[in-house]
Amino acid sequence: MTRRRYPVFLPVLLLGLSACGSHSLTATSVATGAENALEKQVGTRPTVSCPNDLDARVGATTRCTLTAGSDPTKYGVTVTVTSVKDANATFDVKVDTKPVS
Repeated sequence: MTRRRYPVFLPVLLLGLSACGSHSLTATSVATGAENALEKQVGTRPTVSCPNDLDARVGATTRCTLTAGSDPTKYGVTVTVTSVKDANATFDVKVDTKPVS
């Protein structure tokens, strides 16, 4: 069985999302934004799950989990806010190089 290894080699990605009135990004919107960015990068849409909302402030981070297609291997994903301007937050998406144990 061949495992997909592409999450291991992904570079950091930038993505802008709207911040809600509470100045946070919902866990669902962070996961969707990460999925969109990763799909654009590798050509296959992964499934990303984020358990917590993300504060729209520079340096705020959250940890998410990624799976790809029928491969049950899970990878950790770190999402970090890099800038906030008006109602938009930009963040980095970094996939761990090793699967979650």
